[in-house]
Amino acid sequence: MPVFFERREIVTPGDLLAEDGYTPGENTYEENGKIYATRIGLVEYHNRKVSVVALKAFYLPRVGDVVIGKVVEVSINGWLVDINAPYLAMLRSSDVLRRSFRPQKDELSSIFDVGDLIIAKIIAFDRTRNPLLTVHEAHLGKIHRGQIIEITPTKIPRVIGRKGSMINMLKRETGCEIIIGQNGLILVRGKSREDEQVAIMAIRKIEEEAHTSGLTDRVTEFIRKEKGAIHVPQGS
Repeated sequence: MPVFFERREIVTPGDLLAEDGYTPGENTYEENGKIYATRIGLVEYHNRKVSVVALKAFYLPRVGDVVIGKVVEVSINGWLVDINAPYLAMLRSSDVLRRSFRPQKDELSSIFDVGDLIIAKIIAFDRTRNPLLTVHEAHLGKIHRGQIIEITPTKIPRVIGRKGSMINMLKRETGCEIIIGQNGLILVRGKSREDEQVAIMAIRKIEEEAHTSGLTDRVTEFIRKEKGAIHVPQGS
């Protein structure tokens, strides 16, 4: 009666969890005596019943994803970064410095310190180790200004839109730079705080109405209305 994962280990849809003598529980299904996961989550085995506790708010890392994270620890050879996933990510000094790391002279906290927000890319990840990050590309690195908004990671494709239609509209209509992290964190940088707030409200609207049709047109109209209200002189 084999099982294929440790209890509380992360599983993804389609993963084979158990076979021969186990019964399917929440977020699983059985096919030909084998039980598979239907959701991303933590697997549980109890009294020969297999279930998956869904991770609704968490992000499952993928190589190539751009993410926004917070530095939570500075170690001797790099940084641990919270990327809104079940695992902390590692940013090694070699993936930041353009030369070899010199522990006698290099003070890593002067580059990124605890609490700093960064934009990074995932360059390696599997079930045997935590995600590895790099900032060795344009537009990656420490965030110095702007506002961060967090949404459900599964709604990120709706914010991007088909062939980038939604995100391009958001940038055009709000005049803001918008950097999307696949982990559900979005950086909004505008010429003014008011422009940033309009963009954030528009993103929230997309998140709440992601399941509806005609959303791009409604969000466009919403942005134009909000921007018009901002620029109407008081008392007019």
